Amino acid sequence: MPFWFQFIFFAVGLVLIIKGGDYFVDAASWFAEVSGIPKFIVGATVVSIATTLPELLVSLIAAIGGKVDMAVGNAVGSVTVNTGLILAISLFFTVTAAKRSDYLIKALLLIAAATILLVSGQGGSFAVWGSAVLIVIFGLFVWENVSSAMKNRVDEEKEKPTKKLVIINIIKFVFGTAGIVFGSDLLVDSSSEIALHFGISEALISATIVAIGTSLPELVTTVTSVVKKQTNLGLGNILGANIIDLTLIMPLCSLVSGKALPLSTQALSLDLPFCLLTIVVAIVPLLIRQKTGKIQGLATAGVYATYITLLLI
Repeated sequence: MPFWFQFIFFAVGLVLIIKGGDYFVDAASWFAEVSGIPKFIVGATVVSIATTLPELLVSLIAAIGGKVDMAVGNAVGSVTVNTGLILAISLFFTVTAAKRSDYLIKALLLIAAATILLVSGQGGSFAVWGSAVLIVIFGLFVWENVSSAMKNRVDEEKEKPTKKLVIINIIKFVFGTAGIVFGSDLLVDSSSEIALHFGISEALISATIVAIGTSLPELVTTVTSVVKKQTNLGLGNILGANIIDLTLIMPLCSLVSGKALPLSTQALSLDLPFCLLTIVVAIVPLLIRQKTGKIQGLATAGVYATYITLLLI
């Protein structure tokens, strides 16, 4: 098989993941709602978790296949991309007020998760106690989401499903799930082949190309929120996605691999430190000033650009 087929497989994998994610979220949300679960709970839990399925599946499949560097690189790299590139775009192009109370808990949970990852990995592998703490942080995140949603809930009538709607959503759910699974498998395999062919490490390609690819849903959401001048929507989406990436994906990858995840030199010296740094540069000024700004966006993008430059040297 010609090597250039790997690039086609990579592109097809991305498309399957993104479109599959869309269908899965739509169907899962619809089923939850018609079953009697209020929309505020659906939005706070099902949708928040489902939108990170691309990163989750890619990392899990990589971990199951023994490609630990790719599993870690994608999970941590996606957070760095989300913050240093995607959130930076939102911060730069839309100056708006950001009420501290709306983001304080999520921001602190995110900073705590990145710090735990960095500290627990200093022994050369992601320690078991680190997984336990991250799972606790994930539980706190879900609890905070549900509590916040309940506080702002609006009573709404339960939708009466028609036979046509049920069939459509079953099809969406099946094709969405299949798209995410097969797309993730294609993406992992083709990325490994491309990395091997060019002599690039799996850790590098997963922290850049794969991480950016699986973060496309967040990028689309953020760009849309910028165009519509809804920065708070993009900010909330990025914070939530980042927390789930760090607190759910890493422990699950450790679980399926059956051991503590070994961390590469790149992960310890660049990926984890810059993941935490981009989060601090983007979030801390926001909490202090309670508004977004161009300088903040530039500073965050500058940290990400430095990270990419050091990776490529």
